[in-house]
Amino acid sequence: MLATFVMRLVDLSTRHAVVTLAFALLLGSAAGIFAERHFIIRTDTTSLLSSDLAWKRRLAAYSQAFPERGLTAVVSAPTPELADAAARDLASALQSRKDQFVSVARLETGDFFARNALLFLSPAALKDLDRRLLGARGFIGVVAADPSLRGVADALSLVLAGVESGRLPLASTIAPLKHAAEAIDNVLAGRPSSFSWQNLATASDPDHRQVLRFIEIKPVLDFSKLEPGRSASQTISQIASDLLLNTRYDAEVRQTGSVAVNDSEYSTITSNLTRNGLIASGAAALILWLALRSLRLSLAVGITVGVGLALSTAAGLLIVGALNLISIAFFTLFIGLSVDFAIQFTVRYRAERYECPDLQGALSRAAAKAGRPLALAACATALGFFSFLPTAYRGLAELGQIAGVGMLIAFLSSITLLPALLFILKPAQEAKPIGFGFLAPVDHFLMRHRIAIVGITFLLVVVAAPALRSLHFDFNPLHLLNPRSSAVTTYLELQKEPEIGANAIDVIVPNLRSADALGKRLSELPEVRETKTLSSFVPQQQKMKLELIHMAASELRQSLDPPKIEPKPNDRDVVASLSQAAALLSKVAMSNAGKGAEAARRLSTAVTRLAAASPAMREKASTVFVDPLLLSLAQLRSGLRAAQVSIDSLPNELVRQWITAPGEARVEVLPKGDPGDSATISRFAVAVLKVAPNAAGPAIFLYEAARTVLLSFIEAAILALTAIAALLFLALRRLRDVLLTLLPLMVAGLATLELCALLGLVLNFANIIALPLLLGVGVAFKIYYVEAWRSGRTDLLQTSLTRAIFFSGLTTASAFGTLWLSQNPGMSSMGELMALALACTLVAAILFQPALMGPPRSSSTK
Repeated sequence: MLATFVMRLVDLSTRHAVVTLAFALLLGSAAGIFAERHFIIRTDTTSLLSSDLAWKRRLAAYSQAFPERGLTAVVSAPTPELADAAARDLASALQSRKDQFVSVARLETGDFFARNALLFLSPAALKDLDRRLLGARGFIGVVAADPSLRGVADALSLVLAGVESGRLPLASTIAPLKHAAEAIDNVLAGRPSSFSWQNLATASDPDHRQVLRFIEIKPVLDFSKLEPGRSASQTISQIASDLLLNTRYDAEVRQTGSVAVNDSEYSTITSNLTRNGLIASGAAALILWLALRSLRLSLAVGITVGVGLALSTAAGLLIVGALNLISIAFFTLFIGLSVDFAIQFTVRYRAERYECPDLQGALSRAAAKAGRPLALAACATALGFFSFLPTAYRGLAELGQIAGVGMLIAFLSSITLLPALLFILKPAQEAKPIGFGFLAPVDHFLMRHRIAIVGITFLLVVVAAPALRSLHFDFNPLHLLNPRSSAVTTYLELQKEPEIGANAIDVIVPNLRSADALGKRLSELPEVRETKTLSSFVPQQQKMKLELIHMAASELRQSLDPPKIEPKPNDRDVVASLSQAAALLSKVAMSNAGKGAEAARRLSTAVTRLAAASPAMREKASTVFVDPLLLSLAQLRSGLRAAQVSIDSLPNELVRQWITAPGEARVEVLPKGDPGDSATISRFAVAVLKVAPNAAGPAIFLYEAARTVLLSFIEAAILALTAIAALLFLALRRLRDVLLTLLPLMVAGLATLELCALLGLVLNFANIIALPLLLGVGVAFKIYYVEAWRSGRTDLLQTSLTRAIFFSGLTTASAFGTLWLSQNPGMSSMGELMALALACTLVAAILFQPALMGPPRSSSTK
């Protein structure tokens, strides 16, 4: 029945070849125009999984209660003062652009945190800071009264006088002397330079987190554009450039967040798509020439594939609306698989044309012999793709919808448009048999040693099975994104900072009291680093801390707010103060030994050189030392005015991040250990879910997504295997023939997984689709051989069938190989694993399956 159906379609298409071609070109052109106008790629990795999942509903509910702003500007600078100043200026400028930004907020900064920063220190740290500040009263008084480079030099002289008199140990000044010398050396050398008075006060170097500032931005998105946030992102970059943040503060502004990441991925994927399409098309054209040895035949196949691709793309967009990071692989899959059908028919036609000079007769005979296996292969491949539909892996399901329909379109194109084109182009008759005659020795070897070959193949698969235990799964969707993208690299860097909470868990409870109670329970878990609620922003032990702060404020009031401010010095005054400080430094260095003396000597040399330099150099030095000094003095004055903090006194912007309008409260839970490690996050998620089953957040997404993908993969594989087996049994009517078709496929699948483990290939969201795809793609090759074997053919490797399978497999491999070249890790790993899976299934089809089948039942040598 299948063969008859194909024969009638081929005959109909060739009798009305011109009409068939015109209709196909018209339909293909319309489909191409539709696809071009409606082409959309959805780059949001969270949308790859069904929104009907319970844990996805929890995530959606959390996002609705606490909406993500979408963009985060990450400001970094050499010192905390410079980072503060750059973030302040940028946030202020962004807030004025209401046309581009709905809201702009500086996280854990602003007036509230500046005023109450000291309250968030531990009592021991606050006491130590108070001691340092009180010890530096004289220094503070000098620079507050004369906030200039002269005042800094005079204050340094005051400190050195204390060292000379023995009141101040030289060892306590090593760090500031060293940092000051480095700053001056950099100024004189024309290098970026900075100096931190905050670090001087705390006697510590800043860690990475202390010089980062975050601005949360909700942009105005333009959904009429393929990159909705592009305009907002460009505006942020332009404003940062206009403010000269890099020049003034040596600051860098990077952007991340879902909007920036998705826009960046769209740009990467579309650029790769064009390049990969050109490479795949070029490789396919070359392989077609090698397979068909005819420009006319190659042109016929090329037009058929092009029309089929346009129709399949349009149908796919009609079905799913937009492609995703998984279904985008459809283009490469279609080129590879549709070329397979076209090559199978065309090579069969060439073989028949050698025996039958009549063009129409050769086409009819090709349809009669190739029709049934082609139809079976197309149906089996489509079933393999459609098996993805019931899974919760939405990205995979959408690929299954598009590719399944695409396979049917490719098959119909191969038995309608292709024969019509061959009839119109009238390629020359074949001068010699089509096949691989040189493989006769291999054919004979396989038959003579078939038992050994089958046994050794099974033995190798069994021996390598323990390697499957080392097969690694990485289901972090961020690892599918382009690591060269600034938005992605920035997020991955932030992910490593535990306190930032990139892989945190969030729980919503009815009120703040419940949140505090739950936070306390969760904090006792060994997998939890800390928990936060709104109450975390109410400092502990405030009474004792306020007493310490008020005492310091009283002692420092006169120093911080001197009755007289010195007028701005001229350059001569600055040189005089610098020279005096250099002389004192030299004196201290000569009268002491060790690292302190070395630091004093180095700074003395630097200050002497600065005093002898040009006024412009001293102006630059003034910027390095005085600008952060003014900011630090202002912050100190503000911090010393701290007052009692309560829930009611917290700023509204902060409260909205932790409490909803109806009063629901958020608990943030941070993991202990490496927040970028999948195993750590899994243990963390499991532990928290036992206490808070309604938990949401990034860590829950990573954990639940991994489970969902694995279950979807297993479900798709079982469905595909069952559906294909049922189809084969209906068509072949013999259980043994079904097993002869599927067993090599299963061997190829196991071999693929074992090679992944041995080669260190990691399974992820994207490339895991290669394994169920193997059932749909690989079964086509097996069907071709089983059908030929059932018809009585012998020496299968020498036949035109093997030629067709080899070149169609080569075409598919080249198409997958172009994915491997992608800058997107997800697509690249997909191409890598697909190429490996295809190699395994080709070897299983060409070498293992003939040995497994043995001699045909019939003696016919068709």
